[in-house]
Amino acid sequence: MDYKKIIKSRSARLKILRKLSFIPDKPMLKTQYWIKTGHRLNLKNPKRFTEKLQWYKLYYRNPLMVQCVDKYDVREYVRSKGLEDILIPCYGVFNSVEEIDWDALPEQFVMKDTLGGGGTSVIIVKDKSKADLRELEAQAKKWIAKDATRKGAGREWPYYSGKRHRIIIEKYVEPYDEDIGLVDYKFFCFHGKCEFLYVMGDRIVGESVKLSIFDRDFQKLPVHRVGYDEYIKARRPEIYSDMLRVAEVLSEDFPHVRDDLYCENDTVYFGELTFFDGSGYMKFEPDEFDFEIGNKLQLKKYDGA
Repeated sequence: MDYKKIIKSRSARLKILRKLSFIPDKPMLKTQYWIKTGHRLNLKNPKRFTEKLQWYKLYYRNPLMVQCVDKYDVREYVRSKGLEDILIPCYGVFNSVEEIDWDALPEQFVMKDTLGGGGTSVIIVKDKSKADLRELEAQAKKWIAKDATRKGAGREWPYYSGKRHRIIIEKYVEPYDEDIGLVDYKFFCFHGKCEFLYVMGDRIVGESVKLSIFDRDFQKLPVHRVGYDEYIKARRPEIYSDMLRVAEVLSEDFPHVRDDLYCENDTVYFGELTFFDGSGYMKFEPDEFDFEIGNKLQLKKYDGA
């Protein structure tokens, strides 16, 4: 079932799902998983990576995840790992729009919702003199007004733990190669080891991005994530070994986490930590890759169903 063709508006889809927040987590996840992947969700003996991410949502409740999904509070976790030098300079975190001194901000900056996800709760300002500050304030107010206790569509529990939405404003990171633009390196780590990564570029914020999949040695894998065009410009950064080391250090406290990193010249920058990539509803070609990754995430040692 291609539900996106039935309901084309993403905001409309999310609104419908939020209206269904009264449905218990397990039946909700089983229904969404079937609709979005075409597969029945096996929680008693999950094999696929996407199945195990649903199990992860339901049964792995590490309080540290609440800190790490918050784009401001996660900075303290990064510091605790001795990696303060990879943090993007922060101009402030704000509980209300009135606290923001727009005049004090540099000409370029990035504004984010501290609990935003899906790559949509971010605004990049490359020239403040041309930015519509009233529009920025309006968007910031919408983010802050979100109910942080209401269950999200994907039932990703750390995001609705009660922490309030805030605004974080950070330095704009220049791409290391203007011809390529800013590239995201998303390291998928399992039990402290990176097994593969997404390399994503040609991004138009809120609209589209291209993606290719590589192994930990930065060899391109013959795998395609459905819904994305291949990112053919991807190339190994000179500081890739440093990025790999950082990703694995940040992952060592969790069975699984995706570490998002950037690089600017010879500097590694931290992006965010994500525990439920694509909310666990992504599809791959070939389909066997879902099982291959699933073998990397061992859940037997954790209490659950």
